[in-house]
Amino acid sequence: MSVRKPTSARVAIVGLSVCLAAGFLLSILSCALYGNWWPLLVVFTYAIAPLPNAIFGQYVSADPLADVSSSVADFGRFLTSVLVVSGFGLPVVLSHAGIITSMAMFMSISGGMLVYGTIIVYSTLFRERQSDF
Repeated sequence: MSVRKPTSARVAIVGLSVCLAAGFLLSILSCALYGNWWPLLVVFTYAIAPLPNAIFGQYVSADPLADVSSSVADFGRFLTSVLVVSGFGLPVVLSHAGIITSMAMFMSISGGMLVYGTIIVYSTLFRERQSDF
């Protein structure tokens, strides 16, 4: 009876799903433990942040040496960066205003780092590679 070894793609998917679940858990616990549900707004930025790159990413030139930049693709990158920065900045502003506690802020930011890091690692690991032929 032979035991199949897991492939590296399966291990990567499992590891990324654990990191994503831990990030969402930290974000939800930052709300539930302190009885204030305002940090849950950050979770919406997690869901919306990759959408501009997915929608406007098709307007990027396939030639890496081309000096042409699409304004539509740049606008998509701008929207993504606004959403990512607001995902980190919103807990800081809420904590500074006294709406949430500082511990809830730290939990929300660390959960955001896990979620955004998972998205970045997933997109780099499973990007389709184009062949020259």
